[in-house]
Amino acid sequence: MTQQQTKTGLIQGKHLSGRADASVLVPGCFGLVWAVLFLLGGCSESKDVLLVYSPHGPDVLGDYETEFEAAYPEVDVQCLDMGSQEVYERIKSERNNPQADIWWGAPSSMFIQAAEEGLLAPYKPSWADKVGAPYRDSEHRWYGTYLSPLAIVFNNRGRTKETAPQTWDELLEPQWHQKIALREPLPSGTMRTFLCAMMLRAPSEDEGIAWLKRLNNATKAYLGNPQLLYDHLKRNEEMVSVWLMADIALQRERNGYPLDTVVPPDTPVITEGIAIVDGAPHREWAERFYEFVTTAEALARQARAYAKVPARTDIDPATLPQWMVAQTIDAMDIDWREFARNEKARINRWKAEVYGAP
Repeated sequence: MTQQQTKTGLIQGKHLSGRADASVLVPGCFGLVWAVLFLLGGCSESKDVLLVYSPHGPDVLGDYETEFEAAYPEVDVQCLDMGSQEVYERIKSERNNPQADIWWGAPSSMFIQAAEEGLLAPYKPSWADKVGAPYRDSEHRWYGTYLSPLAIVFNNRGRTKETAPQTWDELLEPQWHQKIALREPLPSGTMRTFLCAMMLRAPSEDEGIAWLKRLNNATKAYLGNPQLLYDHLKRNEEMVSVWLMADIALQRERNGYPLDTVVPPDTPVITEGIAIVDGAPHREWAERFYEFVTTAEALARQARAYAKVPARTDIDPATLPQWMVAQTIDAMDIDWREFARNEKARINRWKAEVYGAP
């Protein structure tokens, strides 16, 4: 399955328009304070608990935790906010004693890999026929929620869309040397996708590795999580980066960060997904949450509030932000199943030859 290029604001018929470390919690969620909540009894003593693993960050997770609990007072939603790769590794390590009920958010390549390893449970949502085949699993083990283009990020107090880099190759030009800051790649599904995509767009994998070596030499800093990246770009007006267009729009519109994006030609467009964990301790609540956050109304609201581009084909364009409807994206053509099969080997090569090289 592939994503096709578009010049009309659509990807496969779709209109187009952060995350913390595992120890960073959104309100009401648990991680480091889990034991304390258990000892104190907490607010969930007489309630069912729904555990969500997600890289969607405190804005999205905090809002939907509150809304779901308001709709279902008998359940306590608890969220662990961490990078996509960390979610995958945690679910894999817990496969013999599953803890999480829902995995909400990560590139489709990671869901493909997890599905093939038996980590995800089949579930056919009520809107299954509203998502194209490239954006869902044929056995219903995951479905796409958002389409998220990668973009070049800049501080709009120091640069404009015209003076920021316009293409991926322009990042390697001398004027951007040591003015690039990137999210630490290994725990991040977004950055792992970027690195592998840059290998794929080169004439050969060796040439892709050579390109990434030049990018690494031009990079001044790697930041441990998206929030650190946003803060770094806010403080350093000369720096540029690479991240999801939607996340940057959210930080700008909701949290006031002076950040903007340029979407280069031939950009990877990530399908972000949702799935129920195989052996989920609270399967009924998992299904309810799955449906709750993916209704047409919820997705339209997420588009307006978080700049998330819906993967469903039945969302009324009138309910979406105008900039999202008008946005044109030149999408890189990627076979995501091949991508998933080879991602680990490519990342290991990058780690050995680029990141860990002297």
